[in-house]
Amino acid sequence: MTKMKPTILFPLAGAAAAFLLASAAPDAEQAPPGSAEKIAAALPTEAAAKPTKARKVLVFSRTAGFRHASIATGKLALTELGRKTGAFEAVISDDLANFEPDRIAAFDAIVFLSTTQDVFSLPQQALQGLNEEQRKDAESRVELLRKSLMDFVKGGKGFVGIHAATDTFYNWSEYGEMVGGYFDGHPWTADRQVSIKVEPGQERHPLASMFDGKNLDFKEEIYQFKAPYDSKKVHMLLRLDPEKTDMKLGGIKRTDKDFGVSWARSWGEGRMFYCSLGHNHDMYWHPLVLRHYLAGIQWAIGDLEAKVSR
Repeated sequence: MTKMKPTILFPLAGAAAAFLLASAAPDAEQAPPGSAEKIAAALPTEAAAKPTKARKVLVFSRTAGFRHASIATGKLALTELGRKTGAFEAVISDDLANFEPDRIAAFDAIVFLSTTQDVFSLPQQALQGLNEEQRKDAESRVELLRKSLMDFVKGGKGFVGIHAATDTFYNWSEYGEMVGGYFDGHPWTADRQVSIKVEPGQERHPLASMFDGKNLDFKEEIYQFKAPYDSKKVHMLLRLDPEKTDMKLGGIKRTDKDFGVSWARSWGEGRMFYCSLGHNHDMYWHPLVLRHYLAGIQWAIGDLEAKVSR
């Protein structure tokens, strides 16, 4: 696991500089006791596909809204997933400088691990401490980072979103289009039993074959999505099974029973994989979920061959 030193692109002062210098993920964040052992026992023994070369993946988990306690567990799981299988090296860092054009090129894929809200912008409190020139600098940097990320994916690299990655960048429509939709509540809370089914016809797809066509039944927070979500515009892999899940809960807004859980899509010359599982800690030591993440990451990198229809 590699950590990179933060750098500042523009000279900012006070709260703004502190925001950029400090990690949004405090060093004190830790996975629950026993997580390492559970993850180790659940990890696949080999990669889904042999890497064509050494791969490096940035795992980014900055939050400007709700911060999931399971982020620390996810970091550990993704680090060990890459290390044990040899599929990739995970670089765990919330340093925004990694998205600058000369730095992002070092990665094969970017993983947004439960990021929330506008993770490239300064918070209002920090902006209030800036003069007009500094504000313009801060806005310019946001535009630079956005363009850099989008050019990275469209140019042939990979993007992977886990759980709250769809609760991110509501004010950046191109991001919403890329990831495939925005979070619109979770009627099925973390303590609710749910059943997740493989999309019909996808039982042998390389990104879903690990489930052998069988449902996943467990307790997990399940999202519903709003525009630009359209399951016809992505390659759907997993959905909530309405026949085996409580559909009488308050807060269910969709009437079409279309609750996608995992999907993939091409984006320019690159690849985007998203899976909404990952709220509860035990998702990161579920053997089949880990294999699903691994396949999605390796496909996004470009090492796993898988036909995606959209």
